[in-house]
Amino acid sequence: MVEIHHRYATVRGHRVFYREAGPREAPTLVLLHGFPTSSRMFRHLIPVLADRFHVLAPDHLGFGSSDAPPVDEFAYSFDSLADLTEALLAQLGVDRYAIYVQDYGAPVGWRLALRAPDAVTAVITQSGNAYEDGFVPDFWAPLWAYAEDPGPETEPAVRTALSLDAIRWQYLHGVDRPELVDPDTWTADHREISRPGNDLVQLALFRDYARNRPLYPEVHAYFRERRVPLLAVWGEGDEIFGPDGARAFARDLPDAEIHLVPGGGHFLLESHLDTVAGYIRGFLTATSSGTVAPPAATPPAATSSAAA
Repeated sequence: MVEIHHRYATVRGHRVFYREAGPREAPTLVLLHGFPTSSRMFRHLIPVLADRFHVLAPDHLGFGSSDAPPVDEFAYSFDSLADLTEALLAQLGVDRYAIYVQDYGAPVGWRLALRAPDAVTAVITQSGNAYEDGFVPDFWAPLWAYAEDPGPETEPAVRTALSLDAIRWQYLHGVDRPELVDPDTWTADHREISRPGNDLVQLALFRDYARNRPLYPEVHAYFRERRVPLLAVWGEGDEIFGPDGARAFARDLPDAEIHLVPGGGHFLLESHLDTVAGYIRGFLTATSSGTVAPPAATPPAATSSAAA
């Protein structure tokens, strides 16, 4: 049985929760969660990887078991979330690591890589977007409108994302076997973002999300210049960050390993854990040993895989 430690650290005056497992002398993998969840999304993945890797999974400030200061006490942005993550890793003595990014974890992870490119040994992206291709227009249009002109005309549309029905949809859309998805996922997420004042935290991050798009060209240049090993494994049915977002990584990283998982949605680990874990173990074993991951069976821009 793998022991998973549930820890807290005080980082820049804030209490940050993180999960840790695996031998500290092993290669480190930092798991960065998305909206509206927490490191809880990795609860089943961590023990599968921790026999071979040192795994760290923090909760972003405002999420999960980390502090959630009100917006008048903390300036919520993806820059500030990256600041705290960077400071936590420094405090833990972690200076080289691979990253797993999903949803909100992607803009945090991209900032870490741009600030310290020598620190990031590999990238795993699971619905962690870095290209305009990835945005499903119907889903994102209300957020772009709100970010451009926050106010009573645009706010109601994005507030619906905080509802129980919307969070349930995030977990179930595109999933061919919804009975595999634990209802505790969306009920726990909804409970946490419904804490007093947390709606304003989420609205601040909605407004700031548009600031990630101008960063993309810099991220693409980082990919081309550093040639960081990258694994993209996305649910083929994701209607938030569509499959074209996964395929796009091959433009700047022709050797990227890209898999679209049939029957999978946005929270792929809930329904296809074994498939994702298989890809990750093979990829990280290859990158940590210095070998090149085997090429996909079909060109990366078109790969669609159903099993590890």
